[in-house]
Order: sequence, then structure tokens, then C-alpha cells
Amino acid sequence: MENVHLAPEEEEDDLYTGYNDYNPTFDSEDLHNDMGFQQAVKTSYGRRPPMTAKYPGTAIGGRPIGTAYGSRMPIGTAIGRPMTGAVQDGAARPMTAVRAAGYSSSLAKGSAFDPLGQSKGPAPPLETKNDDTPEEKIKIMEKKVNDLIEESCLAHARGDLQQSLEKAKEAGRKERALVRQREQTGTADHINLDLTYSVLFNLANQYASNDMYTEALNTYQVIVKNKMFNNAGRLKVNMANIYFKQKNYTKAIKFYRMALDQISNAHNAMRIKIMQNIGVVFIHMGQYSDAITSFEYIMSESPNIKTGFNLILCYYAIGDRERMKKSFQKLISVPLGIDDEDKYIPPNDDPHANMVIEAIKNDKLHQMERERKDLAEKYIMTSAKLIAPAIESSFAPGFDWCVDIVKGSQYVELANDLEINKAITYLRQRDFKQAVETLKMFEKKDSRVKSAAATNLSFLYFLEKDYDQADRYAELAMSADRYNPAALINKGNTEFVKEDYEKASEFYKEALHNDSSCTEGLYNLGLTYKRLVRLEEALDCFHKLHAILRNSAQVMYQLASLYEMLEDPHQAIEWLMQLTSVTPTDAQVLAKLGDLYDNEGDKSQAFQYFYESYRYFPSNISVIEWLGAYYIDTQFCEKAIQYFERATLIQPAQVKWQLMVASCYRRSGNYQKALETYKDIHRRFPENVECLRFLVRLCTDMGLKEVQDYASKLKKVEKMKEIREQRVRSGRESSARSRREGSAGSGSSSSPITTPPLRASDSGQSNHGTSAKGERLSAKLKTLPGSNEPYEASAQQEIDASYVDPLGPQIQRPKTAAKKLNEEDEFADEELGDDLLPE
Repeated sequence: MENVHLAPEEEEDDLYTGYNDYNPTFDSEDLHNDMGFQQAVKTSYGRRPPMTAKYPGTAIGGRPIGTAYGSRMPIGTAIGRPMTGAVQDGAARPMTAVRAAGYSSSLAKGSAFDPLGQSKGPAPPLETKNDDTPEEKIKIMEKKVNDLIEESCLAHARGDLQQSLEKAKEAGRKERALVRQREQTGTADHINLDLTYSVLFNLANQYASNDMYTEALNTYQVIVKNKMFNNAGRLKVNMANIYFKQKNYTKAIKFYRMALDQISNAHNAMRIKIMQNIGVVFIHMGQYSDAITSFEYIMSESPNIKTGFNLILCYYAIGDRERMKKSFQKLISVPLGIDDEDKYIPPNDDPHANMVIEAIKNDKLHQMERERKDLAEKYIMTSAKLIAPAIESSFAPGFDWCVDIVKGSQYVELANDLEINKAITYLRQRDFKQAVETLKMFEKKDSRVKSAAATNLSFLYFLEKDYDQADRYAELAMSADRYNPAALINKGNTEFVKEDYEKASEFYKEALHNDSSCTEGLYNLGLTYKRLVRLEEALDCFHKLHAILRNSAQVMYQLASLYEMLEDPHQAIEWLMQLTSVTPTDAQVLAKLGDLYDNEGDKSQAFQYFYESYRYFPSNISVIEWLGAYYIDTQFCEKAIQYFERATLIQPAQVKWQLMVASCYRRSGNYQKALETYKDIHRRFPENVECLRFLVRLCTDMGLKEVQDYASKLKKVEKMKEIREQRVRSGRESSARSRREGSAGSGSSSSPITTPPLRASDSGQSNHGTSAKGERLSAKLKTLPGSNEPYEASAQQEIDASYVDPLGPQIQRPKTAAKKLNEEDEFADEELGDDLLPE
């Protein structure tokens, strides 16, 4: 009671007195400080008395009962136990109804305090669920079937079509086992029809995805014929799609119409799509009138861009000019259902609105809107380019009509693109003057259009080798849009042809900085480094380009060429081998491989690749020359004859090939055929000294009478040749002497001496200079001289098995920004398409 504090009585009555008062007996917060309570808990002091008998007269009916308070006294009551709360000797007896706190009269003396009943041990385990009941087994099987359907769909989404089909088949097997289980348990009325429908539908889809059309159609038929499945008639659309893939257009239309009959007018969108499919099938069948009927219905009910484009195609196919114009106007007026781009322009004074606009500027909805708009612009541009030449007498008035219509529509920005396409059409028709005039009209337009037109003009002048005009328009394009990579590349190209490679590389680098995916800039930069003999940097550029364009033959060839320049023939061969996997029939690449193997000393591999090159292109003189020399070197002169005869057909004015044919006949022992060949050569080239020498030799060996005649002709020709050489020598000496005298008299610097062109000697030796089509990489085979043979013994002949670079000199010429180089690495100007537009 020492913790109990009584509030003093107030003199005046308070209306709110007593509301905050409470009985301190029920205060449990300070029980741990209550010594009396703690003593009662630790000992038997304060325990409730034991239970007594209910009825008097028992053995313990008259026993005295001891409580915490008061003395022991015999109490006899009707139930054998004292009243709770009874007053003993004027002291209040405490309450004993405290069983909920853990107190019990039945506890033995000395037992521990256990208010939570933890001494009884853990609770008994829950009863296990019985899975042996038929209903539980059916539920488990249904879950397995659903899991298999889900796995099949996920595998299809990953692209694993075979796995998805296997899962669908397994789901079908388990579903049939489930139906049999229900029939055995007598619950066939509770079959899950939705599960059966899902299994069959998924199986049919997987059959169709794996091109197993017959099985798919059979599965769809099972679903469609079952009247218990609701809306199964819609699946006839899927069946019609399969017939369309099989090109069975008659059945496709039949099933599309059957599906159309079973779909109510409430599902108008579905009906429109089916009508569109019917129109497409009629186009494939060539029945344009029926297709027009379907498309006209759609354009009147629910117009869309794709249907409008198909309608224009149908009218173009039947040649109806007026209907083409009307259809184009309908296509232009189709609503896209997207918001204006102005809503994505942030206001300057509202930071919260700016944050919202920045968040939605590139979200999924805006991306979808852009894709829809791009698709509409693509269809409109294609339609205009298609019908422009057909709706008027020529394409120019047709383009003008389309431009006027577009200017009055929501696609007004497409008018400038149509004008540029008009210029491109002039280019296709080789009317360069009109194309240039059309593009020059854009010089006063806005910056984007001006930059595009100037880029195309620069490209055209570059093709015409008017590099000053190309440079001028490249500058104009750059001033209109400095971030236009195509303009920068064209400017770099003009510097490249001026051989200012450092400046050209700067423009290519800037183009790559503005657009890192600009492959033309990277390619041209590699060529520039190659010209500057910065081979490692060039190699780095082409390696990067190869990572982007994995199957580019030009890039692979450049890598091989660079490794050859770095004197790493093994890497060069490896890249050329990769190139042959991309272009296996390229004769020049095969010849280059043969040349590299020949330089490495591997004659057998060199012969294999030279022979393959000859097989694909039998007119390459250098390859023919190498093969003929190879057979002579290996003592198979008979086989070399066919190659030198081929060279004679290609270059009939070259005497050396005919001399080689005659020499092969003579080496193989066919002297009569050799004599006839030499006589034929003498008739065509009467002043050829080597031919006359062989005729003298053969006639002497064969004992013919013509030997004196040929010997006299030989002396006469040799004398004429000597006189001619003396005249040439004296003329050179006099001209040189006059130049020296003139320079000494004038005292000024003399003009540069012009070296006369070298000529091939009359001995028939090969003297090929650098080809005008590219770099020459020579690999020479020396024929073995025969004993006592004046032609071969006069000089050890070098047969030049040369390789001409397949890309020609254009391999070092940069690409134009508007069009990539073709496979020969040239500036192709035969076809100029939409690639003229800057990216």
C-alpha cells in the first residue's frame, strides 16, 4: 500500500472529478517493484487453497482451510469450500480467481511458474492433406496441364518453336488422361471445357508456327465442330490464314467469309480486319475489282492508312487515273489519331510542366505515335512516287499535282521531300540538267531542306568530276547544317581528290563525331590513313568497321591489303580466306590468294587458286600467263598451249603469246606443228626477229629448202633494226645537246625533260606497267632455258604473273555520303535512289 497515493479532497465540487482516477490495484506497470507480489510469486505464500469435496461428509469435508490471510478455521458449507472474498476477522480476503495468470489450486508444492504452458511441449502437428482422394488427383492434373500450356507459350516467345510444340503435345496427352480420370470417377459432367479449349488452341497454334499446316487445320477443325465451345467460329480466321500461306486462295476467302458471317456487327473492328484480309487475297489472285470493293467498304466505314495504300495499288493496276487521284486524296485525309507535336515543347516558366514533358517525351506512347506517323509518311511518299508518272502525261506534272495536294494536308512537310524525289527521278532518266535545276530551287528554303539539296548537288558534281562545284555545294550544305554527316563526308571527299589527306581526315572525324554509326566516314578515314601510310591507324578503322559490317567484302579486302603492306602475309591470307566465304566466285580475290601463296613458295596452293580464278574468269591475262608459265616450269608444255592460245584470242596483236604457243609445240617435240605456227606468225609479223630465228633453226634441223630464204630475211630485218636504233640514238643525243646549249645560253632554268614512253622489246618479253585499274602486285616465274635453243637461251625470260587489284584505283577513292560504293569500290552513278537523302 506504500505505492498507493490518495488525492486530497477539494473543497469545491469539480464537474470532471474522477474521470482520470483509477484503482491502483489494477496497476500492473510497477508489479516488478512490488516486493510483496514478487515474494508471493516465488513462494507458496498467497496460493489458493486446495479444492474440497463438493458434498459434505467426505474425508476432507471438515478440514480447516488456510488462506493467505486469517487463521485456519473449520468451515462447513454445502459445497465443502469457502466463499471467495469472505471477511475473516475483519480483514478483506484477496481475490483468488487468478487461473488465467497461471495460478491453480491443483499445483503441487514446489512446482515452477509456467504461465504460458510451455512445459506441455510443442503443439501437435497439423493434419496432413490427403492427396489420395479422386478430386485432389484431378486438381493436381489440371495444374500440371496449365503449367505445360504456360511453358509452351514461353518457349514460343523465346523462339524455341520445337520445344513449344513438344510442351503443347504433352499438355494434350495429360488433358486426355484427365478426361479419362473424370469418366472413371463418374464426374464426367464436371469436365473443364475451358482447359480443353486452351490445350487444343495452343496445340493448333504451335503446329502452325512449325509449318505443320495439315495438323494445325485438323486441330482447328476439332475445335470448330465442337458446339460446346463458345465463339469457336472465330478460329476460322486462323484456318483462312493457313490456307493463305499455302497459297490456296479460294479456300482462304471461303473461310474468311464464314468467319465474317459468325461475327456480329457489334465487333466492327474484327469485321474490318477480316475484310482487309479478303481484299489482300483478291490482290494475290489478280481480282482487283473484288479487292477494290472490299477496300472501298473499309475506307467508307473505318478508313486507315494501309487500306488506303492498297486501294491506290489496285487502281494503279487497272490504270484508272481519276480513281488514283481520289484514292490519294482519301489517303491524305485519313486521321492518324495522334496528338500534335507541340504538346511536347516545354514552356519556359513552369518547371513542373517541363519535368512532366521531359518524362513523356520518349515514353512508349510517344514512340508508338512516331512509328504510326513514320508509317503514314512512308505510304504517302511511296504512293506519290508510284502514281506521279501515271496520272499525267509525264511524271513532272504528276509530281506537281501530288505536291499541291500534300501542301494542303496535315503532311505539309512531305512536300519538300517529294520535290527532292522529283530530282532523283530526273537522275534515273539521265536528265542531269533538270535534276540540278530542281535541287537548286531549295537554296532559299529552310535549313534542313537546303542542306539535303546541297548535299545531293555536291554528290552529283562529284560524280561529274566537277570538284570545284562539289566543294562549293558541300560548303553550302555545311553552312546550312553543320551537324549533317553527309555534307561533311562530301567535303572530305573533295579534299581527298585534291590529295590534302590531313584536311580530309579532319572532316571524316567530324562526321564520325556527329554520327558514330556513319560507316562511310569510317571507311573513308581508313582509306585516308592508308594514303598517309599510317597503316596501324587504318587497320584500327577497318577493324571497327568490320565489327559493324560483318560481311562487307570491301572491308575484308582492305584488311588483307593492309596486312600485306605490313608484311604479314599469313594474316592477309586469313582475311582473304574469310572473303572467299562471302564472295566465293570472285576471280580477283582467288588470284590474289594464289599470288600470296606463290610469294610464300607454296606452288601447289598457288596453282589451285589461280586455276579457280581462271575457271570463274578465263580472260584475266595475268592469271593465264601464270598458269602457262607453271605448266612450262613443270614440263607439261602440252597443257600450257591452251592457256597461251586463250591469251592469243584476248590479245591478237601481241606476238609473244603466239611465240609461246609455237615454243610449247617445239618443246613437246611436235616440230611440224611448231613450224606451221612460226610460219603463220611470220606472215602476220614479218619483221619479228625471234620468229625468223626459230624458222632458220627448225628448217636447218629438218633439212628444208626454205632455210636460205629465211636466213636472208633474218639478215635484212636485223640490219633494218640496227639502222633504226642508230637513228633513235642519234636523235636523242642531238636533242639533249640542243637543250644543254639553250640552257647555257639563256642562263635560266630549263624546262623539264619528258621521258619517252617505254616500249616492249621485240623479243616478246613481258613488259607490263602499273595498270590503270589499280595497284599491281607482281609475282614472276622464270622459265627454265632449254639447251641449244636460241629463243630461250638468248635471255632468261620473265613471265609476269601479275595481280590487278580488284577494286582498282577507286579502292583509294572515298565513298560519297549519299551512296555507298559498289563491290568494285567505285562511285556508282548508274542508279541513284533514295540513298541520296542524308541520313
